[in-house]
Amino acid sequence: MSGIFITFEGPDGVGKTSVLKQLMPRLQQAARRPILETREPGGSKIAEEIRQVLLDVQNTQMDHRTEALLFAAARRQHLVEVVNPALAADKIVVSDRFVDSSVAYQGAGHEVGEQAVYDLNLFATQGLTPDLTILLDAPVAVGLKRIQQFRQDQNDRLDQETLAFHERVRGAYLHLQAQYPQRIIKIDATKPLAEVVTNCFITIQQHWPQDFTEEIV
Repeated sequence: MSGIFITFEGPDGVGKTSVLKQLMPRLQQAARRPILETREPGGSKIAEEIRQVLLDVQNTQMDHRTEALLFAAARRQHLVEVVNPALAADKIVVSDRFVDSSVAYQGAGHEVGEQAVYDLNLFATQGLTPDLTILLDAPVAVGLKRIQQFRQDQNDRLDQETLAFHERVRGAYLHLQAQYPQRIIKIDATKPLAEVVTNCFITIQQHWPQDFTEEIV
């Protein structure tokens, strides 16, 4: 495929939604080819329906392996319907989460096994790997404080997990970044929002200077 696949990752509360809300208009203005924003779980009709099951706060009895399988199923449908066609059409795809999330949340957080979850998603994605992953990172205490301050009315099932769960998730992300430093670029999400957004833009532009014009300051 000739497109560019960029993913955004990070533990809960690092501000991915806020960053992407400000970053995407800048990327769209600078991009020299069509750019598509999407998210996981979700991004297509069937995948969005699976998302509702996954994040429903009432589904407290969901088995962790069931959860991992549902994330992989939603991911597969999202790829088939949205991501793969866009990449084949030479577009830039920016996705809020991808396989790294499952490895961190289900593999490490819920202790299903990082390798087991990776292998499951290898089947689901047929080996598709992002060209670049931006990992927004912040200490767990910072992320959870932000959730309490700004997302009390939007908490999902995973937001209700224990502190130890969130520590395992962050640890897995940092381990992935150490394993794949060329693909996964860590950005300090404790900085002011405007600075984080600019750092993300610069990272992407530097990777593909031919596809993104430099910003006029």
